Amino acid sequence: MYDTDTYLTPRLCHTKPPATTEAFQLKVFVFQICDSYPQYLYVPTCASQKVLLGSAGFRSRGRLPVLSYLHPSTNAAICRCSQPLSGFSARCEEDEQMLACILRATPSSRTVWIIDTRPRLNAMANRATGKGYETEQNYVGMKVQFFSIENIHVMRSALNKLVEVSDLKAGSDDLNVPSHSIFLDGLQATGWLKHIRAILDASVFVAEKIVEGDSVVVHCSDGWDRTSQTCALACLLLDPYYRTIHGFMALIEKDWLSFGHKFSERAGHLRPFYTGGGNSPAVTPSSAVSMVMDTTREQSPVFTQFLDCVWQLLVQKPYAFQFNERFLLVLHDHLYSCQFGTLIGNNEKERKELRLEERTYSLWGFMKRHLTEYINPLYDAERCRNMDILVPDIAPQQLRLWVMMYNRFEEGIHPREPLLSALTILKDHSSSLEDHLQLLEKIGGADVFPMGFHEEAFDRVYQPAVRCGTVSEYGYFGARYCSAAVEIMGDDVQSL
Repeated sequence: MYDTDTYLTPRLCHTKPPATTEAFQLKVFVFQICDSYPQYLYVPTCASQKVLLGSAGFRSRGRLPVLSYLHPSTNAAICRCSQPLSGFSARCEEDEQMLACILRATPSSRTVWIIDTRPRLNAMANRATGKGYETEQNYVGMKVQFFSIENIHVMRSALNKLVEVSDLKAGSDDLNVPSHSIFLDGLQATGWLKHIRAILDASVFVAEKIVEGDSVVVHCSDGWDRTSQTCALACLLLDPYYRTIHGFMALIEKDWLSFGHKFSERAGHLRPFYTGGGNSPAVTPSSAVSMVMDTTREQSPVFTQFLDCVWQLLVQKPYAFQFNERFLLVLHDHLYSCQFGTLIGNNEKERKELRLEERTYSLWGFMKRHLTEYINPLYDAERCRNMDILVPDIAPQQLRLWVMMYNRFEEGIHPREPLLSALTILKDHSSSLEDHLQLLEKIGGADVFPMGFHEEAFDRVYQPAVRCGTVSEYGYFGARYCSAAVEIMGDDVQSL
């Protein structure tokens, strides 16, 4: 069953709006305005129902601007939405009023930045289909900033190329051995790290504007792919809470699950199945191929890229994250395993209709039972609390290929073990030795043997170890003797 402490669907922002200013109010829409939004939404208090409905009607898929995060110090807001249906010249008074309400709701903001995560040319091309982008002439007090994060089709192609480069094999005659230059040229040709940098660039820009006191409104095309990446990473840079294990789970619930990232379509969970038998007479081989192609077109490594960006931050600022690389890899594995219902479904409404909360188990509950595996030994909570913002270095030479993600199953010589992984293993080993030491000290410090305890077993197991030196000196052998002691003494050891 789902863990109610971590399944935080109604939680839209970690820092709730201050009750004294009443800048934003919580409204329950129950999927009426937009079926891909959560049923609980924070909107500006000054926005009337007419403004909300009008803005939703002017936005793609009805995804009007709503609150995602409110900074506790500057009271600047991160809001998110989809592209406007502006075409070449269309305007909407209610939508313009909606953004003006966001500006009034955050008095510290000198302006509201509209962050369009798409390349400008792509946004201009969408005008031909009746969509498009905001113009500063129509939205008073707003500034529009474009970022070159490509669409899902470009990202899917980049991942396919990256997999091919990562899978380069040496030929039997050594004529096809990939040289270092061939690998680097292939990696550059994929454009993967360029895309990772573009996502980080947009997220850093958003976080910096929030710290400066200016609110931002983030959107892409439909507001559930690039928008989720940018908003989630900006929150990660701004708030140390989201860099804890529990906080990162809440962040995924907030900006990915609640706001309708299409996990099932992007991960390819639902693929049509054709048997060619009599059970599905309406499905022909040609139509089955067509359906497979349609679903494949919707697949894209959007969430994978988000985790890759988080890993880049983790490598550069290891002290700022409570979790380690293993945590991200397990999360990515279960995106595709479908063993848990948490990352299944395209939006909150669909998950409720499928009754996943009743019929499946929670990934968060599973991961909470293995927290010791995900702890980062370099995490410094006190240092994080004194930071206004986590600023990464996104220079091209600072971004790395995530080898443990894309080459983790490669046979042959692996690269040098990362420092964090080595420290985690050493910490686990040290903890295990301390447990054995405590048990040996209990056995050695007992004045009276309990009933049923065999002195012969004690002499046979513990005394030889003592003769090897002090407990702290024989380390590994102490663990071996301790294991033998537990086997021989059974319940007598547990009663000490």
